Amino acid sequence: MSFKLPPNLIPHDSSPEWMSKGDNAWQMTAATMVGLQSVPGLVILYGSIVKKKWAVNSCFMALFAFAAVLVCWVGWGYQMSFGSEKFLPFLGRPSVASLRASYLVERAFSGKLPNATMIFFQFVFAAITLILIAGALLGRMNFYAWMLFVPVWLTCSYTVGAYSIWCPDGWLAKKGIIDYSGGYVIHLSSGVAGFTAAYWVGPRESKDRERFPPNNILLMLLGAGLLWMGWTGFNGGDPYMASRDASLAVLNTHVCAATSLLTWLMLDIVFFEKPSVIGATQGMITGLVCITPAAGVVQGWAAIIMGILSGSVPWFTMMVLHKKVSLLKQIDDTMAVFHTHAVAGSLGGILTGIFAEPRLNRLFFDITDGWQHYVGLVYGLKMGRVRAGFNQMWIQLLGILFVVGWNVVVTSLICVGIRAFMPLRLSDEELEIGDEEVHGEGAYALWGDGEKFEISKRNSSQSHGFNEVSAKEGSNFR
Repeated sequence: MSFKLPPNLIPHDSSPEWMSKGDNAWQMTAATMVGLQSVPGLVILYGSIVKKKWAVNSCFMALFAFAAVLVCWVGWGYQMSFGSEKFLPFLGRPSVASLRASYLVERAFSGKLPNATMIFFQFVFAAITLILIAGALLGRMNFYAWMLFVPVWLTCSYTVGAYSIWCPDGWLAKKGIIDYSGGYVIHLSSGVAGFTAAYWVGPRESKDRERFPPNNILLMLLGAGLLWMGWTGFNGGDPYMASRDASLAVLNTHVCAATSLLTWLMLDIVFFEKPSVIGATQGMITGLVCITPAAGVVQGWAAIIMGILSGSVPWFTMMVLHKKVSLLKQIDDTMAVFHTHAVAGSLGGILTGIFAEPRLNRLFFDITDGWQHYVGLVYGLKMGRVRAGFNQMWIQLLGILFVVGWNVVVTSLICVGIRAFMPLRLSDEELEIGDEEVHGEGAYALWGDGEKFEISKRNSSQSHGFNEVSAKEGSNFR
């Protein structure tokens, strides 16, 4: 008796035998979810968590980075990060292969996916990394300097981390580092780079540093919610298939985030006697960041432990150490990305080395040998493979040292180079006025604000074809 495949499963030119329709559909869905974390997720979060006068500028820094990274990514970034031709021991050769249709429809380096899907999936990770860096610089960076910083940092820093840790030919990947979905490549690098860039850009106005209230906490929660739910694609998409490991990663991600949020909230209540919404949001973020390098390679009980630690260790560094260490007090990190991403990312990398389960690593890395590289310390002690457990810890720590060192040096060189052509920080007048001075646009037109905005010499609405209402007519609106 002959067996015939259903017509929709029969391979053909547009759906070759090597491609899985289900995996490809999930991968594009996951990529879109990660993209929504940035646009509109972080766009809304940034625009609402800052002072009203910086709402437009903060949103636009994120939106610009998302667009600029995509153009650079298909132009040369993807090939430098995941290309098959090695340029340096820690970098692929730049090329325009990502723009050729013949390349885009070929099978990607991993999974049953075409290159076009993989390029888009990896793009949204690169984009959110730059947007996270922007969080440290909100409220004072020269936008033109930011326009230069984004493509240069992507080219000189992000590609090196991605190739070294995620590309199969990367030197840390060959050593057996475990970074499931970007604890090192995205969060540690953005936290360190953002903190370093904040040093070179300089602080906000003194009064802004002293008091910087959110202009809309409800919108902030909307952005935070998109960030949280989008993490389903962030961690669930990294097996490059709709697998049981992807399901585990998704569940662990949300368990850790919820535990971290509750831990941070309890600490705020105990020490400050107030259940802070902003604090709970920070705890959510640190939980998501901490679980990212471990999402699909640890058990559920480990995810809870990681949530407790991610809700308490970054809380301690932000609320206690930050007020005592002179370097931390000196550098103006607007969104505290050093604590929420560098500290939480490093913590996650270390805990991954402790709790990584060998059987789950086998699922994720699809290996039958080479187990000496993927044994968490807890399981090394349990299995009598102590040396393998400590070796994994060493590799995890080596990855932290590499990412921190590279980003401090490269980010500093980029900032110094840009400073030779233009100021990194806005002028005093621009810092005083904010969005209307920098962009000629304001976020809100409430009460008398609308009239003030309409008569602004720098209002750009008229030049872009919008009909303006005179101040006199506008005053009739309620």
